Amino acid sequence: MLVVMESGSGAEHVDHVVRLLSEMGVDSCVLEGACPPIVEVLTGNGTVDRAGLEEAPRVERVLDRAEPILAGSRTEHEQTRTVPLGKHATVGGRQLAIIAGPCSVESQQQVLEIAAAVADSGAVALRGGAFKPRTTPYAFQGHGERGLEMLARAREETGLAIVTEVMCTEQVELVARYADVLQVGSRNMHHAPLLRAVGQQSRPVLLKRGWSATLDEYLMAAEYIMRGGNLNVILCERGIRTHETYVRNTLALAIVPEIKRRSTLPIIVDPSHGTGRSHLVAPMSNAAVACGADGLLIEVHHTPGKAWSDGHQSLDPEQFSKLMTGLAPLAEACGRRL
Repeated sequence: MLVVMESGSGAEHVDHVVRLLSEMGVDSCVLEGACPPIVEVLTGNGTVDRAGLEEAPRVERVLDRAEPILAGSRTEHEQTRTVPLGKHATVGGRQLAIIAGPCSVESQQQVLEIAAAVADSGAVALRGGAFKPRTTPYAFQGHGERGLEMLARAREETGLAIVTEVMCTEQVELVARYADVLQVGSRNMHHAPLLRAVGQQSRPVLLKRGWSATLDEYLMAAEYIMRGGNLNVILCERGIRTHETYVRNTLALAIVPEIKRRSTLPIIVDPSHGTGRSHLVAPMSNAAVACGADGLLIEVHHTPGKAWSDGHQSLDPEQFSKLMTGLAPLAEACGRRL
């Protein structure tokens, strides 16, 4: 059983709950790092008076341990949370948030050229990897801080918000100095220390679904971030690994309307990683918008055939422009706009 305190609860309120449980003959502990505070009911010889706990000062709710504590859980009349993307855009409202750019930051000229192209076509944020988690240690691993500096200059020249990945807790402060949104990649969805670290930042967090994660595991990963105090979480469906080998991943779009039913968090879709094939990006982008996605994360490279990583799933600027043109009437039909 878990006793979830209200936001702003003080130590005296938590101590009161702990004393109540002790008087009931039950042991308890306060979960470290939880915000608002959470008291976990442990073992004991007594009987828990649930009604008495629910009536205690500043107690928000009492949950059975098996029940998820969704900080972003949606009630019947709640709307999707609106999360800022830099100074000029948001994700979660009527406007679709299109985030586009290269898989890897290769050079300043490359980033500036791609940023200008995607901005002209209607993107509101630039994606690009300065730190790259690669399957093989012999592949390009990113330029690090120099890559972050290149992204920052692209923001100065285009006004696009910057979305880039942070791979470990040691990088959080550095990346937060440059980026508008901190991305936690698929490999790190289960990395609790990193989730806690970005949860203590003021920057919004884009959390990608792990390639083998269930829906509940995914929502619990978001919970780690939100319980750290950072409520600006953007979910991203990027496909899961199945027995299918034609596509890089299986893009499980059913998760989008289900998250809309269960959570207030906005969710975007990454059709580039979700398919691994550039010719599938446009149709799956359309499908994502049709099923309720709040935005898209798309890889764009000025010369995909020469990209240092993932060129096979990247669109060139002309293809991206064509995608955006075709997406506009569909978005309007779905009650959204670009």
